[in-house]
Amino acid sequence: MALITSSRRHRSFLLLHDHLRLLSSSPSPPPTAAAAPIFLGHHAFDPAIRRLARARRFSDIEALLEPLKKDPRASGEPFLAAVVTSYAAAGMLEHALRTLDEIPSLGAPRTALSFNALLSALNHSPLPFSRRRVPELFTDLSRRLSIVPDKVSYGILVKSHCLAGNARKALAVLKEMEERKIEVTTVTYTTLLDSFYKEGRPEEAERLWKEMEKKGLKPDLPAYNVRIMYRALEGKPQDVLDLIREIEAARLKPDTITYNYLISCYCSHGRFEEAKKVYKELEEKGCVPNTATFRNLLASLCRNEDFDGALEVFTDGVKQGKVPDLGLVKLLVEGLMKNSKVRAAKRVISGLKKKFPKYFTGDWKKLEKVVGVNVNGEGSEQVVAA
Repeated sequence: MALITSSRRHRSFLLLHDHLRLLSSSPSPPPTAAAAPIFLGHHAFDPAIRRLARARRFSDIEALLEPLKKDPRASGEPFLAAVVTSYAAAGMLEHALRTLDEIPSLGAPRTALSFNALLSALNHSPLPFSRRRVPELFTDLSRRLSIVPDKVSYGILVKSHCLAGNARKALAVLKEMEERKIEVTTVTYTTLLDSFYKEGRPEEAERLWKEMEKKGLKPDLPAYNVRIMYRALEGKPQDVLDLIREIEAARLKPDTITYNYLISCYCSHGRFEEAKKVYKELEEKGCVPNTATFRNLLASLCRNEDFDGALEVFTDGVKQGKVPDLGLVKLLVEGLMKNSKVRAAKRVISGLKKKFPKYFTGDWKKLEKVVGVNVNGEGSEQVVAA
């Protein structure tokens, strides 16, 4: 296995060092609030750690992370928790567990903060085996290391069961929290609501919603968006609109996710003009279209053979730097060609080639043949990338 050069390793080390410094320089959050900032820290390591993990260059990752244990800031638990998280995110669970064991000997306290950081990283791992280890480690580590799980810990455990498609086990965790007098947060309820809806058990979800309100927990926008999701999939546009009004009555502001579901619901009921109207009004509602907005509306308009409308959505997405789906672009180009809009089809290809040159290889390159010419990206064929 080839090693990274010393200069690249040094740059990667400095990147990690800076992120860990940022984590540890601010006042340490209480254990119950620790998981989120630690996980954000782990995301910041993507350029150095995730790339090496994908290449299975685990010795290089170890060479980057082990020296950090000797850093003066390693006397702070957030700093070492970030190292634990980085190992876990890279799929190096044994290294993560060893680092968790070492925390007291390195001069830092070991609390639910680092425990939560490890379990959260495993929940977000792309490796199914890592995710499946969360319930077992929750029990084993808390007992062996004398760590008292807090509300964040239990929230992570609930999330683990929901990711595995087992909302019943997650519900049992909820009951355990109540027995132990551990606060059940809105986030935990929302995780369960999402799982029950996705498992096709709306009655259970609605029962939990009422239970949450009865306990005085005010539903936030993510909780409402979970309900919006189900109504968009199973109900009619009016059902979604009614819930949007309920959101506004609760003095919350619907966001892009909320309106994406409304757009999808309109499209699934064949009401494409109303879907396009919601899309065009997003900006005045203070929302910015995201990748899902462009992808889903583009797909729906292409299926409805509204290629002029699809071209407008496609162009907006490219201008915002959203890499479109290859299959959808092919569908759009073929539709434009079928409707004798050859020039527009060429602009799509040349615009993509200019805006996303590094992607324009392989199957993307074959798109040139769809329009019947080898688009060289000159002159007037650049309009879509403006």
